[in-house]
Amino acid sequence: MARLYSNLKFLRYAGHIEALRHREVVAPVHVRIKPMNHCNHSCWYCAYRVDNLQLGDGIDLKDQIPAAKMHEIVDDVIAMGVQAVTFSGGGEPLLYKPLPQMVERLGRAGVRVASLTNGSNLRGAVAEAFAQWGTWIRVSTDAWDDESFARSRGIALGQFTRLLDNIRAFTARGSKCVLGVSFIIGHDNAEHVYEVCRLMKDAGVDHVKLSGAVVANDRDANNDYHRRVAATVTEQIRLAQGLSDDKFTIVNHYHELEELFDKTYTTCPFLLFLTVIGADCSVYACQDKAYTASGLLGSIRDRSFREFWFSEENRRRIFSLDPSRACLHHCISHGKNLAINEVLALDPDHACFV
Repeated sequence: MARLYSNLKFLRYAGHIEALRHREVVAPVHVRIKPMNHCNHSCWYCAYRVDNLQLGDGIDLKDQIPAAKMHEIVDDVIAMGVQAVTFSGGGEPLLYKPLPQMVERLGRAGVRVASLTNGSNLRGAVAEAFAQWGTWIRVSTDAWDDESFARSRGIALGQFTRLLDNIRAFTARGSKCVLGVSFIIGHDNAEHVYEVCRLMKDAGVDHVKLSGAVVANDRDANNDYHRRVAATVTEQIRLAQGLSDDKFTIVNHYHELEELFDKTYTTCPFLLFLTVIGADCSVYACQDKAYTASGLLGSIRDRSFREFWFSEENRRRIFSLDPSRACLHHCISHGKNLAINEVLALDPDHACFV
């Protein structure tokens, strides 16, 4: 099975590496769009809903991108040559009514399309759009039955059964769109990792990605939390990995978070590869800094995304953001930044001695 996750995908984009060397701005490879901040779930670990986490300190839960603005953004993305768009939260993107049409427009133009979702609305027109035009969908969960799902998300009983029904119906389409599940591990579900992986394999998903819940901005607090269940989780993951075959994979991202908090570099090169457009019509440095003042690149409410992205204002902001000061929190792009910075630091006279 071809590999879906890697910190080295940037190596395919030599033009972006050269742009970084000269402090120039080129179109991002990947744009993450948060179409709305409303969500029908309230997950206990959601960084946009939990007061003690970094994300979301400036979020307005009523915000959503107006349909006309979304059409403009999609036109810009296509014209700029952006290669991939992921719809995510903020809120639950599959509740955004214009989404099926946006997915089709992007797909017809050759832009790869994906979405993160809680899966509650993975049906009807939006499921059809992704089945036909999507590259991947990843459903996030932390539950193993109706009771645990209701308890962790503040929703009615029966929704986990409904989620499984949606997943089975989508996989039964025989679509090329990869359907994965992100299982978020905490104290309550540590003993259920294998059980959930088995359940999702039986439902027909392509893979389950295992990750630890981020419970605080502080590295040590996160690691202390997970060490209490680490032995149990390790054994559960060992059992789950035995489920892997040519049609199903376990992607193990469960580990201590130390390296995701401490930053020694003073620029963030990954800003040139991936950017985020929020439901407030603002552009942010990344998903880990969305809806924060320190992550704000600028507003596109009264100008186009294309105009803003290639502006001198944006260029200055991209190359002045200092992760060693502004990003002392969980950073999903940290490993990629380390790799890109190593490439940028190579002495050209010695780089040929591979």
